Parts: sequence; C-alpha cells; structure tokens
Amino acid sequence: MVFRPRRIRWVAGFSAAAVVVLFTVLSFGLHGSTGDTMGQFRRGDQSAMIGLGVLIGLGILAFTRPRVIADADGVQVRNVIGGYELPWGSIRAVRFDRNSPWASLEMLDDDTVPVHALQAADKEYAVEGVRALRALHSAATA
Repeated sequence: MVFRPRRIRWVAGFSAAAVVVLFTVLSFGLHGSTGDTMGQFRRGDQSAMIGLGVLIGLGILAFTRPRVIADADGVQVRNVIGGYELPWGSIRAVRFDRNSPWASLEMLDDDTVPVHALQAADKEYAVEGVRALRALHSAATA
C-alpha cells in the first residue's frame, strides 16, 4: 500500500505556481533606471527574477515528496528530507498522537521516525493510513 499526503500537495502546487507567476509579473516591472546610481534593469535581470521564481517554486514542491510504502515485509518512509527502509521487526508501534502534525513509528531502540506522508491535515485519510500500517505491523509481528 502507498500513502501520500493529500492536502499539502494541493497547497504546495498552488503556492509554487503563485510564486512563479508573481516573480514573472514582477520581472516585467523591472525596467529603466535603478535610481541615482544610474544602473539599468535589463533582460538578464528580468530572466534572473523568473529563474529565481522557478527555483523557489521547485523548493516549495519538495514538500510534496513524502510517501510511505508498506507491505508484509516492512515499510519505506520518504520524508521531505531523507528516508528510511525499515523491517516490521524493528518497529514497536505506529503512533499518531492527538496533537501531533503527522504519524510516527516508534522503534525498539526508543527512537521515533516521523511519517510525513500521514498528516493530521488530511484527517480521515491519515487515520485510514495509520490503521492500515497498524494492521500490517500486527500481522507481521504476531
């Protein structure tokens, strides 16, 4: 089974597009003299602004990266930065605390691994994902 966050994908996609459009519109406003120093805005400056908007947009889209893939053997967790491939035998519990922004895996060595793919903002979808992970964990450790 595969779970990816839903709400953040919409928010990040809209935000990235808005940033690119904003930087593009602003770049067309850059023309003429910069003031008393007599510098001039040129096409290269406009292109750089558009390029900067694209780079910032790509950075925002990195928040759509989280994913969790689970099967009978274990779970693969990919977060915004980094990822883990864990066998069920090394996991003590699948947690989703009331005030937590996302689910987490409690490891046997008392460490925790965040699961950004199952976010509280996704409400029932996240609960469904946690229940599915718990079912796989129970079956694998029984």
